[in-house]
Amino acid sequence: MFSPKKRKRRVTRRRQRRRRRDHSVKAHSRPEERGVDFFSPSVAKYWRQRYSLFSRFDDGILMDEEGWYSVTPEAIAAAHAARAASLAGRGCPLVLDGFAGVGGNAIQFATRGCHVVAVDIDPRKIGFAFHNAKIYGVEDRIDFVTGDFFRLAPRLKGDILFLSPPWGGPSYRDFRSYTLDLLKPRDGIVVVNFNPVFQKWIRPLQLSKTRYSIFQFAQQITPNIIMFLPRNVNLNQVEELSWLSSPPLKFEIQANHVQTKVKAITAYFGDIAAGSSGLSKICSGVTS
Repeated sequence: MFSPKKRKRRVTRRRQRRRRRDHSVKAHSRPEERGVDFFSPSVAKYWRQRYSLFSRFDDGILMDEEGWYSVTPEAIAAAHAARAASLAGRGCPLVLDGFAGVGGNAIQFATRGCHVVAVDIDPRKIGFAFHNAKIYGVEDRIDFVTGDFFRLAPRLKGDILFLSPPWGGPSYRDFRSYTLDLLKPRDGIVVVNFNPVFQKWIRPLQLSKTRYSIFQFAQQITPNIIMFLPRNVNLNQVEELSWLSSPPLKFEIQANHVQTKVKAITAYFGDIAAGSSGLSKICSGVTS
């Protein structure tokens, strides 16, 4: 048996060793130690979620600041891809990703055997998306296009259109009800009217009766549309989108869960929808 004094010294030494070990682990877990640019404090929390964003993050995944908070968690992107791959009678579907970002969704679509056209207006993001696709070994299934989706789309056709327009950054959580008017491209303006000859741009604060224009434009490409939306989106507005076609599109909404927390909403339209008009639940199985 140890005397109380010796026992106290042993406990103290164990605590010191534990602190040194914890400090070492934390030091090597900092983004800058992993060759990752670090960004604003509002993005710092996403570093802890990196493996839910990309399971192969340690193989060299690249993201910019916007990518950290806008990329779809991998398990949810995989669920989108599984639905796309199940589209009956299409063989290997052609999927258009209108706002590809750093490639999270495009990679998962390609992993499930789809051919993907990944479009983004930011050439740096397209470079990251190509790099990340190489890590997953699917770069040969994806055509990477740098450009404005709204200018390119009239010349694009596909079986499925995936839309995840920028939500406006982490501040989307500040809205009690997120309306579709708030979806906007990277430069902060939204398309409110479009035809192949003329584009009209307007600032979000000037919007009136324009919330469905992006969706109406999307239907010119394909009726089979997947929209990835904030968890606090106005569900009544989302449902109304299905009535913009004649006859109305089949429509399904899923709540994407991370463990028990709703992370986002996915809306399916057209043949890719299960046809239920209610709110169903899909658990992604990833941890936050």
